[in-house]
Amino acid sequence: MEHISVLSKEVLEGLALLPSDVVVDCTINGGGHSELISAELNEQGTLMGIDLDAEALSVSRERLAQAKCKIVLKEGNYSKLDEYLDEEGIKLANKYLFDLGMSSRQLDDSVRGFSFRFDEPLLMTFKRLPRNGDLTAREIVNDWEEENIADIIYGYGEEKFSRAIARKIVEARLKKPIDKTGELVSIIEAATPAWYHKKRKHFATRTFQALRITVNNEMESIKEGIPKAIQRTVKGGRVVVITFHSIEDRIVKNIFRDAQKDEEGIIITKKPLIPKDEEIKENPRARSAKLRIFEKE
Repeated sequence: MEHISVLSKEVLEGLALLPSDVVVDCTINGGGHSELISAELNEQGTLMGIDLDAEALSVSRERLAQAKCKIVLKEGNYSKLDEYLDEEGIKLANKYLFDLGMSSRQLDDSVRGFSFRFDEPLLMTFKRLPRNGDLTAREIVNDWEEENIADIIYGYGEEKFSRAIARKIVEARLKKPIDKTGELVSIIEAATPAWYHKKRKHFATRTFQALRITVNNEMESIKEGIPKAIQRTVKGGRVVVITFHSIEDRIVKNIFRDAQKDEEGIIITKKPLIPKDEEIKENPRARSAKLRIFEKE
């Protein structure tokens, strides 16, 4: 399935781009938003794209080949955006975009276990090739204490059956290691009541979300990366963030609120912007998206 970038019109309006801007797409992925951004920039403009996924950067490089502006791509986590700016001699950027969602490509073609719809190795890392020592979902479900597993499923997945799921995981791994997503889905199904399996949201969604967030240290990256972006923004510049679930959105809301309190700038969106009905109809994955904007003073 082709990935459709969410809230594209709102992103462009929110960024309020000027042709010579230095723009950082902190989660460039397949370059959907960046392609639209690059069309607004001229030869004096710069677009930096950051992503942990080397394959995503390769797709973006191809997609941005015709751009007039300077293109800089960095493989890594946006929590290190200050280092990437320093490497390019950029003191301050004009605009930042954080799209914190998964792409359709990662869900459908990753072979890394992001989706419960396919039976894949339990990795869930955004890195295309995890190195020795990199945390994976397999390590969590097979090696972590039951209480710790339950805590992340509840804390990052907001899963009401977290304790029961963690208990079943520990019981299952005593018989054999849990290696594939299909095995994990069966365990979650056995740990949850029948009525839970009939809801619109798949019964494994919250557990998979919690594992992915933990493996990729996503919440800490948000807490580290967005304040760095605010700090490295020119006066009048903007930071635009799209979130896809309540935990992320709460963190972003608090970061913006604290920055406004510290007189670093103002929150442009008193309430987050959400997709219109037409967009949700065309792209159901956009349903939970929320967009917030902060302007530096």
